[in-house]
Amino acid sequence: MRRNVAILVFDEVEVLDFAGPFEVFAVTDELRSHSVFNVVTVAPMPGTVRARNGLKVVPDHAIETCPPPHILVIPGGFGTRALLRNPVVIEWIQNRARSAEIIMSVCTGALVLAKAGLLDGLRVTTHHDLVETLRTMAPGAIVDASARFHDNGAVVTSAGISAGIDCSLHIVARVVGDEAASATAAYMEYERRR
Repeated sequence: MRRNVAILVFDEVEVLDFAGPFEVFAVTDELRSHSVFNVVTVAPMPGTVRARNGLKVVPDHAIETCPPPHILVIPGGFGTRALLRNPVVIEWIQNRARSAEIIMSVCTGALVLAKAGLLDGLRVTTHHDLVETLRTMAPGAIVDASARFHDNGAVVTSAGISAGIDCSLHIVARVVGDEAASATAAYMEYERRR
């Protein structure tokens, strides 16, 4: 089965938070003859997104037209502050979480998952500068910054920025197999941190 991987992008999203996972899932799909992942970007509204430091991105979909994701990636960055005040996006994430196989956050994307009420009872992490903020926002979660990512089954959270690459490779290993994750890391000339 070819899984839909939807990566949320929004104004002031941290570039590596979304581009790292995009590269991992897309390269894995390419190395597997386009048989495992259909990777798309999705934004709260149609139109160009201006990522952190000015990078412009044209998303594939707005949330209302996005194909149902099997894997949903919520990156972080300064723009998560606006997402936390956007009930339409929070409700969309809550609804997608009911049917998605995996919801993954990178960096401060964990704050968005906390706002959506998806972290209670889970071991989670975020960017090291916002660990205490996550503890406040998700008092029912165990916030543990000692690992680059935590896999709770349906919810996987990673630490800041580059940790999203390691987390994505972990998901590739879980879903497709460790050989596929190793091949992707080798192609990317990236040293995996498990």
